Amino acid sequence: MSERAAPFFCPYCGDEDLRPSEAGHGAWECHGCRRAFQLKFLGLLSPTNGGAPHERHDH
Repeated sequence: MSERAAPFFCPYCGDEDLRPSEAGHGAWECHGCRRAFQLKFLGLLSPTNGGAPHERHDH
């Protein structure tokens, strides 16, 4: 597995002065707005209906 992914900017103020936090895996600190936040990978999205066209139901 590669190194941990790093955010490019703060999701709150847009500043780029980010540093890893000691709060845990995926935790970051913004030294621009002094907020702490955490990133978490949830998984991959799957295609709707396995990529098949959407079925139409007339009522």
